[in-house]
Amino acid sequence: MDQNRDGFGTGIEAVITSFNQGTMILEAVESLCTQTVLPQKIIIVDDGSTDGCSIRILKDMEKKADLPVPVMIHYQENGGVSSARNTGIKKTQAPMVLVLDGDDKLEPEYTEYVSQLLRDNPSMVAASSWMHTFGILDSIVCPAGGKINSFLSCNCCPATHILRRDIFEQCGGYDESMRSGFEDWDFFLSMLETSPEAWIGMVDKPLIRYRTAPASSNIKSMDKRLELMRFLIEKHIGSYHDHIVDALLGIEAISNSRLFHWENEVTHAIANHQELSRSSEDFLESPTYGDGGMASAVRIASIGGEK
Repeated sequence: MDQNRDGFGTGIEAVITSFNQGTMILEAVESLCTQTVLPQKIIIVDDGSTDGCSIRILKDMEKKADLPVPVMIHYQENGGVSSARNTGIKKTQAPMVLVLDGDDKLEPEYTEYVSQLLRDNPSMVAASSWMHTFGILDSIVCPAGGKINSFLSCNCCPATHILRRDIFEQCGGYDESMRSGFEDWDFFLSMLETSPEAWIGMVDKPLIRYRTAPASSNIKSMDKRLELMRFLIEKHIGSYHDHIVDALLGIEAISNSRLFHWENEVTHAIANHQELSRSSEDFLESPTYGDGGMASAVRIASIGGEK
């Protein structure tokens, strides 16, 4: 591992975005300050916080002199997370930049393992790891990374990642017009379009602690999923054109997987004489056609007939 004698990872700086984060920003900073390989600097971009407590916490942090990593705080008017990330990354000088949301945190080995993955693979434009969610949902989420054909069907990388700053400059950064979600997915597509060999790596360990809440921007963006996907497809139409088969088959695989899991839940309920939901009963009375729905309904009815 490329470290200097003080334990700092040479060539890595961190950017944390913050908006009314309260004490959560302290947890994010602490997780960076306890890395096995420390970043050289932490840049916090406050995107126009209006909460007095959040602002006071940031002001107090500016006065702290005992942090193991230098912390710089930049205040700006609210421009959205894409604007905040662009601002922070442009203030870095290191060849690698760690991007972290202010309400999430990292396991101590994150910087060490993920940056080493980038150092070992020159064609890798960014890298991250699996996630351990906490808050409302306690689970392990395993994004796979990959080349651009993998990213056309769904986003395969967490928002928290380490990127190569020269690739950020080459692709133009985050799209600041995107304030309803999917800005990470769009950014990864833009980075992957910089070279045919470009890919995003993944450490297969849950090194990100991802906070979940019903009102999070990630959850709210699902309400506009089709609208946002249309924007992505039209913006990256060249990539979708070149990889149309992979894109369509990827979406079909996701659809089939969800149908399979739902079918298993329904057959389990029938086998255990449990009441089905109204939506499941409606589906069995009038299954969809041409998408595997009718075949699924037949299999379910067969299980019911055996009972």
